[in-house]
Amino acid sequence: MADGEDGCPAGREPGPEPGEEFEIVDRSQLPSPGELRSAAKPRTGSEGWSAPILTLARKATGNLSASCGSALRAAAGLGGADSGTDGAARAASRCQMMEERANLMHMMKLSVKVLLQSALSLGRSLDADHAPLQQFFVVMEHCLKHGLKVKKSFIGQNKSFFGPLELVEKLCPEASDIATSVRNLPELKTAVGRGRAWLYLALMQKKLADYLKVLIDNKHLLSEFYEPEALMMEEEGMVIVGLLVGLNVLDANLCLKGEDLDSQVGVIDFSLYLKDVQELDGGKEHERITDVLDQKNYVEELNRHLSCTVGDLQSKIDGLEKTNSKLQEELSAATDRICSLQEEQQQLREQNELIRERSEKSVEITKQDTKVELETYKQTRQGLDEMYSDVWKQLKEEKKVRLELEKELELQIGMKTEMEIAMKLLEKDTHEKQDTLVALRQQLEEVKAINLQMFHKVQEKEDTSVRHSHEAGLNPRP
Repeated sequence: MADGEDGCPAGREPGPEPGEEFEIVDRSQLPSPGELRSAAKPRTGSEGWSAPILTLARKATGNLSASCGSALRAAAGLGGADSGTDGAARAASRCQMMEERANLMHMMKLSVKVLLQSALSLGRSLDADHAPLQQFFVVMEHCLKHGLKVKKSFIGQNKSFFGPLELVEKLCPEASDIATSVRNLPELKTAVGRGRAWLYLALMQKKLADYLKVLIDNKHLLSEFYEPEALMMEEEGMVIVGLLVGLNVLDANLCLKGEDLDSQVGVIDFSLYLKDVQELDGGKEHERITDVLDQKNYVEELNRHLSCTVGDLQSKIDGLEKTNSKLQEELSAATDRICSLQEEQQQLREQNELIRERSEKSVEITKQDTKVELETYKQTRQGLDEMYSDVWKQLKEEKKVRLELEKELELQIGMKTEMEIAMKLLEKDTHEKQDTLVALRQQLEEVKAINLQMFHKVQEKEDTSVRHSHEAGLNPRP
């Protein structure tokens, strides 16, 4: 499917970007729903595929047909004008964009249907080598590239669908893990490879439909990346999001390591969707069962989404009710506060008036008192001047007396110092005399002791001589 026409000026032949291969599929080349119904046997209502999605798709197809017809009529009416060539080119470009959107929507519907049917036969678990899954990503990539604006830089023109997908991280915090994982993969070198890896991870997370719905709900942000007639900017985008909800029942195990996502060529293989009539007839019972299971899973998934939405709305209502009650309480409190402030203001005004009157009276009294005090001050000043002169004279006299006293004090201090020195000398002399007296007393005691010893010795000698003489008298010589 060609998606390289967006961003080209009107009247210029659009062409694909270098390094990308696209196939232009005309809607007339695809089998119509009527042809498919005629090729197969009629089915009952329960054997059809996802009735709510088909209803949305038919409604979008009808709107597209009507808008395409009006665009063609407008182009035919503008042909006779002076600017008929440019108007016809713009109308043809819009009609071509409508055709491309319709083709992409039908291809997405067929891709999702074939993917669900093959997943049922494989037990609802898929890997990266599954052909219908690969073709689904190719169709999804074409849908995201449709109407993508070309961004010019110094290196050249850049056109990648990873730019819009990066917005999901800002709008939905749950997608931050995916964006971080994609940026941290070392084998991804281009934005196209990162965008494909992002789609792989979102499908494994079963949040691909939710993330794209968040993007489509914020079309004012998508307008920076897409043309106004792009698929993501029109109602076909919501139809495709509805188709993607059914994929949440699948379990995809996709390994990004070893996958060459940068250089894959996005070419749609129509052989998966153009099946033989006999094969369709032979698998009637199987298709009926798978369709019923798909419808059941779709209804369960839709019910889950609606339950989540109802819960969110209920929580919002509760929050709004609490906020409303708080605001009412705050309003009543503010009203009471205003009334009290008005009363307080009135009281303050009355008090201000009383204070003003009192202040005027006090000013008059203060003026009179000030005059009296000024006269008193002048008289007091005169008396103080006289007193100051007397005190100054007295101070001079006292200074003289003080000088005389200081001189006398210095003399007394000198005399006292001399007396202290004399006292110290006397004390020293007294101590020396006392030491001499003590020494003399010791010598006297020693002399007395010596005399006493000599006396005792003399007495002993006398006694000895007396005894000898007595003995001699008792024993005469023969």
